[in-house]
Amino acid sequence: MSDEKEDPEAVEDAWSMKIPEFKPEDNPHSLLEESSFSTLFPQYREEYLKECWPLVEKILGAHFIKAELDLMEGSMTVKTTRKTWDPYIIIKARDMIKLLSRSVPIEQAQKVLEDGIGSDIIKIGTMVHKKEKFLKRRQRLIGPAGCTVKSLELLTDCYLKVQGQTVAAVGPYKGLIQVRRVVEDTMKNIHPVYNIKSLMLKRELAKDPKLKAENWSRFLPKYTSKKVNKKNKKPKSKKKKEYTPFPPPQPERKIDKLLASGEYFLKEDQKRKIRNQELLKKREQAEIARQERRKEAFIPPTENVSSSQKSNTSSDVDMKALKEKVKKLKKKIKMPE
Repeated sequence: MSDEKEDPEAVEDAWSMKIPEFKPEDNPHSLLEESSFSTLFPQYREEYLKECWPLVEKILGAHFIKAELDLMEGSMTVKTTRKTWDPYIIIKARDMIKLLSRSVPIEQAQKVLEDGIGSDIIKIGTMVHKKEKFLKRRQRLIGPAGCTVKSLELLTDCYLKVQGQTVAAVGPYKGLIQVRRVVEDTMKNIHPVYNIKSLMLKRELAKDPKLKAENWSRFLPKYTSKKVNKKNKKPKSKKKKEYTPFPPPQPERKIDKLLASGEYFLKEDQKRKIRNQELLKKREQAEIARQERRKEAFIPPTENVSSSQKSNTSSDVDMKALKEKVKKLKKKIKMPE
């Protein structure tokens, strides 16, 4: 690389800058003091850590870091030694044991020790208060058969592990920023499909040199929240009741009603008789209503009489004209003598 490109002010994209490698010659006197970090691990990780701990010691030993596993306390500890020359490797070792405690396999956790690779443990347990909502949104992040997590891994070049109330991510720093954004949006009830689509479009747009300097907002999908904000709704105007200094009357108890009607002093046989009489009255009323409904079927409907029929019935017959017609008919037909 030329000197102009190495200058931070001359470089437009900070992600394209190459970090110079830190070598043992850069720190020949090693470290002055010992640093150590420890972390706890859950009981279900004990068997796995027992099996892979010799490999952990070997990997960290190559960087002159001492690793200790305490099964009694359930903790892992990493320490620097006199031969440790890299001051930042202890931070990387701390991240590695944290990932191991969060169910990340050793093959993926050891990548943190490389330059340009980082880790992020996102705590999602406190983002959603209700347990049912939390489980649904966490499952939405995982996707059916883990397809959502797999697609995020391909787009961000990071390894993801959703375990309990955390999401552990291992990969390049640019990818970790994208992963955190997607996870937080999912917990805020924004479906991960929107973010996955935008990441795919950004990857395709970055390939086109003409669109590098342009704004990509017109190409990216926009998420519109369908949640109605209840705070902005105007409260319904309630009619104010007239002020009265006296409290409302106390509602009558069942015993008070029985005392008022006189049923309280009756014997159980008498009460039973009264109840039976009330039932008989109700049945009689229901029977009368049923009979009336049945009679309605036998009532003939009202017929609409036409206007021509009304005119025929109402008009008077002309008797003179009728007699003349009869005489004419008699003349035509010769009656026998």
